Amino acid sequence: MHSLASTSLSAISLSSLPDLWDRVFGTQPDPDLWVVIATLVAALAVVVPRGVWRVSRNAITIAHEGGHGLVALLTGRTLTGIRLHSDTSGLTVSRGKPYGIGMILTAAAGYTAPPLLGLGGAALLAAGHITLLLWLATVLLLVMLVMIRNAYGALTVILTGGTFVLVSWLTGPQVQAAFAYAVVWCLLVGGVRPAFELQAKRSRGGAGDSDADQLSRLTHVPAGLWLFLFHVVSLCSLMGGAQWLLQL
Repeated sequence: MHSLASTSLSAISLSSLPDLWDRVFGTQPDPDLWVVIATLVAALAVVVPRGVWRVSRNAITIAHEGGHGLVALLTGRTLTGIRLHSDTSGLTVSRGKPYGIGMILTAAAGYTAPPLLGLGGAALLAAGHITLLLWLATVLLLVMLVMIRNAYGALTVILTGGTFVLVSWLTGPQVQAAFAYAVVWCLLVGGVRPAFELQAKRSRGGAGDSDADQLSRLTHVPAGLWLFLFHVVSLCSLMGGAQWLLQL
């Protein structure tokens, strides 16, 4: 009897695997254009106003520090930990040579990660992979949670990841599509603002240890040129991602 029950459960599990595969890697229909535009307006509403931006910027900080951490690992550095702070700042610590291409790419990954993630998300949505986008984001957040080293950072990542899980499992295709498009628009639009904020701080003599200044010391290239690169990546990602999302 026990063997029969086990066999039945195994058969059910095996039969459900193709359905799960199709659900994750299959394509979903594109939402109506008004949904895409509405999610763009929503993204602007949480990025442009200063008061709301103080809260929504946490999402960009997660992508920023996650970018540092991911590239550190990919370039062979040892990722020690990530901290996210309530003032929307963050810190990613890795061990390895304090110079060389690995350190340069790690330092450059912060400001470029949110817009590039948005561009990659836009490509997935343009191809109809809405569910895959939500699952990939959830996996990345889970991996990042392992490296978080402070309570506020853990809470922020758990709440963000939990939102993705709830939307992925408990909502219908239309809500999932609207949520996915809103997230990608926030990465694309929100990825532009930090570089301008950094430029403003540097013009007032602040942010002397910013990513641009660290890159300047590593490469002997003026920090202003690195800041220009951040602008180019974020603005080009926004334009390219918008073309995909709006089906232009």
